[in-house]
Amino acid sequence: MVAALRMHDPKAFGRVAVLMGGRSAEREVSLKSGRAVHAALIQRGVDAHAIDAGEDVLPQLMHGSFDRVFIALHGRGGEDGVIQGALEVLGLPYTGSGVLGSALGMDKLRCKWLWRSVGLAVPEFVVLDDGGNPGELIAKLGLPLMIKPSREGSSLGVSKVTEASQLGAAIAAAWALDDCVIAERFIQGGEYTCAILGRDALPAIRIETPRAFYDYEAKYFAADTRYLCPCGLEPAREQELQHLALRAFDALDCRGWGRVDFMVDAQGRPWLIEVNTVPGMTDHSLVPMAARQAGIAFDELVWRILEESLNP
Repeated sequence: MVAALRMHDPKAFGRVAVLMGGRSAEREVSLKSGRAVHAALIQRGVDAHAIDAGEDVLPQLMHGSFDRVFIALHGRGGEDGVIQGALEVLGLPYTGSGVLGSALGMDKLRCKWLWRSVGLAVPEFVVLDDGGNPGELIAKLGLPLMIKPSREGSSLGVSKVTEASQLGAAIAAAWALDDCVIAERFIQGGEYTCAILGRDALPAIRIETPRAFYDYEAKYFAADTRYLCPCGLEPAREQELQHLALRAFDALDCRGWGRVDFMVDAQGRPWLIEVNTVPGMTDHSLVPMAARQAGIAFDELVWRILEESLNP
């Protein structure tokens, strides 16, 4: 494996566009992430320029004399391979996963199919082509179960169903955001996440919320969400999670940085839930939290993510 390039001169990055905002349902979170990233790069002396990625984003990039791009776009259009493909055409290096890894990471259904095909454990799931028969769904997956749009992030459109009467509204909420919806067995146990930076897995975080699950409100606004880092696992168990995170990341052809989410059941078995190829970088975000535990300050984290754009 070729050693990653390390840079010490901010001028080596050239003129950097920080893409944020966009038109997805995660626009507001992306703006917060992008502003934090932009401020950190400026603090480190990088010639960074904030761009709200609207309809004119490609002309701005084409005519802005940029040397590389820091992608802080969440959701569709920014995290699903679309902007990555455009940047490939423009010949602009960028942070994070490429077209394939981004597309697979954003599509929960195909992500689960791929993980399962290489022997990685995912909760049992059903694709809801016609809304599903409530009785059959419950017989197959049990209760509670999760209803999810396949191609949204930040838990948008996700519902935890604890009784059959809730299924119709949950499916409708997911279908309002995506024409591909899945029902997934709910794993009762601890929720963990493991950030990836380069080829390293950062310390795992355990997430605890009094809400029904770690939803959009718990992620970005709730004051009672608890993040435990150190996560409380024995070192050997935490290392197993970190190793699994890297395997899951590699299986999807992801690169640069990201985050892998798990549930660990009562028997201690980890189940892969999803991967985030452009995780949040807000004051509630998990990757900066894990980096701090590893002794990496926020500005250094942003610098290292940008360094990865130098490592094709």
